[in-house]
Amino acid sequence: MTRPDDTSALIALSDLPAAVGLLSRLPVRVNTDRATARGAKAAWAYPLAGALIAMLAGCVAQIALWLGLPVALVAGLTLGTLVITTGALHEDGLSDSADGLWGGWDTARRLEIMKDSRIGAYGVIALVLGLGLRWQALTVLLDTAPWATLLVAAVISRASMVPMMAALPNARATGLSQSVGRPAVQTALLACLIAAVISLILLGFSALIVIAVTALITLGCAWIAKAKIGGQTGDILGATQQLTEIAVLLTLTVLC
Repeated sequence: MTRPDDTSALIALSDLPAAVGLLSRLPVRVNTDRATARGAKAAWAYPLAGALIAMLAGCVAQIALWLGLPVALVAGLTLGTLVITTGALHEDGLSDSADGLWGGWDTARRLEIMKDSRIGAYGVIALVLGLGLRWQALTVLLDTAPWATLLVAAVISRASMVPMMAALPNARATGLSQSVGRPAVQTALLACLIAAVISLILLGFSALIVIAVTALITLGCAWIAKAKIGGQTGDILGATQQLTEIAVLLTLTVLC
């Protein structure tokens, strides 16, 4: 019988702290050897890691609302909490992807630009637009549905990275995505199922629209990444998370 923490199991007890440790700066204790052995098998827990990050941001939002701060300021504090908690991991991926995918003329040059720590015009524009849209959407949503908004956006956007990892090859032989590996189809399906169930519980059947929008954005990101660099990298996954989160928030402004 397969034990729950077996490295060959679909789910292991060590997967959640491994996912939280990878996707955030939260001080969780991670068994490095086991996390390394599990690799991409732990990706099913990415939506749960997102839920934890969202709950921390939700606490900040709730306290700020109780204190009577204007919703626009609450949205700024909430967004700042999300960025700080993740160490701007996904925002960095968005800016690097924007610079590389649109700043290079061939695959090798695009990957080189994406690896460069310096930021260019495309990256700056992507960050400004991304943060601005998230801030504005949160300003609209936090006054009416703070917890549902944050949790759904967080779990769905983290889940979107897993099928991208499973479907596309690594575009380079090094980097974060390559070191984690590619998850099995079952792992990707489980991540998507977890995100879908949480969303349905919080939003009801409106979640189906949010899920459909997310799927379209994820497919678009995958198509662009495949066409421009032949696969995915950690930056591409971060950009996918950011774009799907933005799409979820904008969709919720219409539905809520």
